[in-house]
Amino acid sequence: MIEGEVIEGARAGRPRSRAFLVGVTFLTLLAVTLGGVVAVAYANLRWLRESDSAGAEAMATARSVAADMLSYDYRTVEADLARAQGYTTGELAGHYRTLARSLAPQARKERAVQQASVVAAGIESAEPDRVRVLLFVDMATSKVAPGEREPRQRRELNRARFVMVKQDSRWLVAELSTLLGSVSGQ
Repeated sequence: MIEGEVIEGARAGRPRSRAFLVGVTFLTLLAVTLGGVVAVAYANLRWLRESDSAGAEAMATARSVAADMLSYDYRTVEADLARAQGYTTGELAGHYRTLARSLAPQARKERAVQQASVVAAGIESAEPDRVRVLLFVDMATSKVAPGEREPRQRRELNRARFVMVKQDSRWLVAELSTLLGSVSGQ
């Protein structure tokens, strides 16, 4: 009978072994799946933190360069636009070169002075290497109209969008657009 007890004990152990193996396999798969979920969540959290950091850096840069990019004086217009071009990249840099050729003669003719100052700024969207910044800009303009001797003063609150891109650890303006609708201020 000892022999029969061993055989029955062995058979009785098999279902337990199979159940144990299924349980261990299930727990292993669950652990691997949870590990994958945690890894993806960590990568997303890291990307979000990098985007937040990029947004703050790009917005600070946009605020600091906006006045230079949107201001000029007829006496120094070429130097003003060359300085502004230094904050740009891509097609926008080419646009500033073209603008210098067309704006300079007109600015001198009208004795135009445009002074911009950023009133407020916010982040529209941010990725680690590309940030869209919305700027509210106070624009004071002085021009001498044809046939007049004294300049006309004008003050407006405008909105501009800068698309900032990171190149060689430096934030540059890749796109600049003004948004329709100006709020006049006197």
